[in-house]
Amino acid sequence: MKRLIIGAVLISCLMSCKNEQKKEITTTTETKEITKVETIAVAKDTKETITFPSKDGLTITADVYRVDGKPISILLCHQAGFSRGEYKDTALQLNALGYSVMAIDQRSGNAANAIINETAKLAKSKNLPTAYLDARQDIEAAIDYVYANNGNRSILLVGSSYSASLSLLIGNTNAKVKTVAAFSPGEYFKGMDIQGTIKDISKPVFVTASNSETPALTTLVSKINGKYVYHYKPQEKGIHGSRALWNTTEGSDGYWSAFKAFLNL
Repeated sequence: MKRLIIGAVLISCLMSCKNEQKKEITTTTETKEITKVETIAVAKDTKETITFPSKDGLTITADVYRVDGKPISILLCHQAGFSRGEYKDTALQLNALGYSVMAIDQRSGNAANAIINETAKLAKSKNLPTAYLDARQDIEAAIDYVYANNGNRSILLVGSSYSASLSLLIGNTNAKVKTVAAFSPGEYFKGMDIQGTIKDISKPVFVTASNSETPALTTLVSKINGKYVYHYKPQEKGIHGSRALWNTTEGSDGYWSAFKAFLNL
């Protein structure tokens, strides 16, 4: 992959009658070129719902989407007020790209795409705390589960909104996480400096957000060595969190183009 200093013009957005695109991902110190992305086909529904314990024993519900018997390589974590249903369609698109994935319910959430967050429901029934930081143990337990059940292979950890921040925090020090994709991370945790805590990340990190969130996101990742940061800055309005990948989101093709380029690193 060619690397050029910021300010050099790599590529312009192209749209042909086949709806193919070429975009660029910019980092804090450099620009990295990506290739064209064909229209992403959606795989058939291969979902299996499973459960496993969190760090404190709470039962976590997750959906596993496998393709061609491949081991899980991507863990998907939802945003505030949502459930694993946030990735109902995104998971199938990732299957179509050849990736087996798992989407989990964290204890901080509610529902998405008519799919109830069973982990949060159970946590509330047991009077367990359900703040954003309380969900960290759920993500860590899911990483351990995938790692132990897939030949000890490290994974891509994907987070959305508050779980994007948690993914950066966890990915910073967890050797079972190979790469991180953070959709709309931010300083969401009272008394914690996310920017300072993640500054020493030394693995590839994909970050993106809505157009209006981009300046704050640029600041958030500004202390990370630029060679590790792949920052997609949408020209369109975009949207908060991983809903950027939903087909109903303005500019979703651009987000997918950039995300697929990162997956192909």
